[in-house]
Amino acid sequence: MLDALRFDNRFTRELPGDPEAANFRRQVLGACYSRVLPTPVAAPKLVAYSPEVAALLDLTPAACDTPLFTEVFSGNRVLRSMDPFAMCYGGHQFGNWAGQLGDGRAIELGEVLNQRDQRWALQLKGAGPTPYSRTADGLAVLRSSVREFLCSEAMHHLGVPTTRALSLVTTGEEVVRDMFYNGNPRPEPGAIVCRVAPSFIRFGNFEILAARGDVELLRRFVDYTITTAFPELGAPNQATYLAWFEEVCRRTAIMIVHWMRVGFVHGVMNTDNMSILGLTIDYGPYGWLENYDPDWTPNTTDAQGRRYRYGAQPEIALWNLVQLANAIYPLIGEVPPLQAALTIYSATFEAEWRKMMAGKLGLIEFNGEADANLVAELLAVLQLTETDMPIFFRALADPAIHASAGDQALTAAVAGAYYRPETVTPEITTQTIAWLRRYLARLAQDGREDLERQLAMNRVNPKYVLRNYLAQLAIDKCEQGENSLVLELLDVLRRPYDEQPARTQYAQKRPDWARQRAGCSMLSCSS
Repeated sequence: MLDALRFDNRFTRELPGDPEAANFRRQVLGACYSRVLPTPVAAPKLVAYSPEVAALLDLTPAACDTPLFTEVFSGNRVLRSMDPFAMCYGGHQFGNWAGQLGDGRAIELGEVLNQRDQRWALQLKGAGPTPYSRTADGLAVLRSSVREFLCSEAMHHLGVPTTRALSLVTTGEEVVRDMFYNGNPRPEPGAIVCRVAPSFIRFGNFEILAARGDVELLRRFVDYTITTAFPELGAPNQATYLAWFEEVCRRTAIMIVHWMRVGFVHGVMNTDNMSILGLTIDYGPYGWLENYDPDWTPNTTDAQGRRYRYGAQPEIALWNLVQLANAIYPLIGEVPPLQAALTIYSATFEAEWRKMMAGKLGLIEFNGEADANLVAELLAVLQLTETDMPIFFRALADPAIHASAGDQALTAAVAGAYYRPETVTPEITTQTIAWLRRYLARLAQDGREDLERQLAMNRVNPKYVLRNYLAQLAIDKCEQGENSLVLELLDVLRRPYDEQPARTQYAQKRPDWARQRAGCSMLSCSS
């Protein structure tokens, strides 16, 4: 059944590849990719797969349960129609130009066309070294692979634009990693995730060509990107290039608004981790904002500067778009049109953010400065004491929050979101009740039926997210050879907005033991 996959491989067919066939680390010039085969592994074992992603590829459950599936998506077997390669790209890392980066531990198997003529690129992460691996081994460990597999699918079901994950396979081999770069390396189980997306092209693909002054190949790459991923824009020309950049700005803004809505923190928003399609890509040291703290970052590498903290994500996305604008400037030749396009990001973000916040609060629409003040006051209230963001917003839809409710009832309705109830002083309670009264007055202006409002709010405020400690619990079990929690979480996260009464343990606040535990609070880029 896997042999029936229809590979088209347009990327390698239409763009120039590296003429050097040997797999060794090097600078790759005048090419968009290098052909490279996955490294075979000792004893691949399927941990989990996503039936929804398999269906996108026209793969049945029976096909996914075969030994061949595990062999192919561990890299041990290359189907005859595949054309594996690693991309060449550069990027700005933590604000600094890093030169050539590329797919150092990812190998794209090729592009599948399904029965609906949708194009899906299949990429193995952790399948061995490539010419872009620099000093690394191109492998990945189980802990990071579990996190990527689960989060890719969780984000999709939350309605966040994202790449997907088809499968998670352990390799039967150990990978040595220094988890916190503190001189304590240790062997860990190796694993491979098959990532799936319409395309894995990033901002950095264009940056590397501009940095090298290869304008003709830059133009060719942009033309390819437009014709394959943005065909609705028409034939490539200077006007189309601008329309394309404007669309990238729009999509990026929409993606960031969704991140802010669900409390997702990417952790490493380098330009090589920014999808040209406006998809969440490269799930490394990400985290979920449990207690609301706009200054929180999950990335240990970012602990000092906090460049990629939750509250900075909107401005960092704009900064990254500026770098993309700089990269395509040789094709435009004028600054003002690019500056005008960048304003589309800001305008889109503002409009979508207001619409998103109206949805989270159950408002029919966002009404100007008054609602802006209401939201600003709420975000201040959430920081008065450690307050769980998902639980608080779900609580706002509670029937107990009603105009006729007394202060005690209002306080009780949101009390479950507090991590340290003993820190909630009378002053904090007074400020919280005052805000809730203003909020109820604002709801009264809309005149919306309570039940209608509650249902609407529960469609945008998730009850279940991939809390950091839940992912770690799944990793702990998986490292012992037990994949049940991975499968359970995969299923829970398919319906993040539903109550799921038998699974409420997965919607609970972060436990105290997880405050400082590795993997539950901060993570490194090590995988």
